[in-house]
Amino acid sequence: MKVVVTGARGFLGARVADFLLGPNCPFPVTELVLTGSGLPAKRDDPRVRLVAVDLSVPEAAEKLITEDTDVIFHMAAVVSGHAEAEFEYGMKVNFESTRALLEAARQRVPKIKFVYTSAVAVFGGNLPPIVDDLTAVMPQNSYGTAKAMSELLVNDYSRRGFVDGRILRVPTISVRPGAPNRAMTSFASGIIREPLNGVPAICPVPPEQELWLSSPSTVVKNIVHAAVLPTGLLGPWRCVTLPGICISVGEMVDALRAVAGDKVADLVRFKKDETISRVVATFPSKFDKERALQLGFTVDTNFGDFIEEYIRHDLQPRK
Repeated sequence: MKVVVTGARGFLGARVADFLLGPNCPFPVTELVLTGSGLPAKRDDPRVRLVAVDLSVPEAAEKLITEDTDVIFHMAAVVSGHAEAEFEYGMKVNFESTRALLEAARQRVPKIKFVYTSAVAVFGGNLPPIVDDLTAVMPQNSYGTAKAMSELLVNDYSRRGFVDGRILRVPTISVRPGAPNRAMTSFASGIIREPLNGVPAICPVPPEQELWLSSPSTVVKNIVHAAVLPTGLLGPWRCVTLPGICISVGEMVDALRAVAGDKVADLVRFKKDETISRVVATFPSKFDKERALQLGFTVDTNFGDFIEEYIRHDLQPRK
């Protein structure tokens, strides 16, 4: 199978790419095209082809979608804070590039499996206590708006038989390695990652703020699993909120304290940022997981395991 991954230079896209090349991938990959805003990292695998394209340029889609493409994982995006600060650029990357890829697929390979990663930022406003896949979306930020529009477009292209779409609303991921980014929820990794590296972390939301979280390894497995779902199981609405756990920021710090001790946990300081707090407060934190679990997606159970996973795989030893 020929597979394309957009956003392969980013944290999540890179891990999906590595999973597709590994022994646990549920389908055979004969060619893997990786693309990002710059050239993705090289892999020592003859199946890999690296392509640097700017997805905000319309002709980029035609370079990526060819008649022999079987699956595309469309993961490229401008994160929430960046999209809020630069409206036009955010819409080009987060919505218009999705439309261009869908149109290239419709013209060249209409049965392509189109796996699109959305986000819980599509929700907002007056929500029920527990959100499910059919809850109406009302995003309170430009990032969520572009994602919601893209969801509708992927679903309609699928309804018409132009692509075989699978839309995944990805929880906030913790713990991401590396430097902070411009996502509104970047702190969900920073308040764990920085203290474990001996660096103070500022939390911009209050301790009682709840989040819907998943670990990196679970999200990666779930994204790849979406490509092997039989089409008939999804029904007329191709959108699935990936399962996660609901936990407050205060409980995250408590888990850090239990794993790494008081000295590390005390490096977390709370200093409210009004803009971030306002936007994050619109994100729902409790979801009905039943449909996702029935479809074979997996879920984490303990936030302490998230921390242990980061320590095991990503924490750099101190010199």
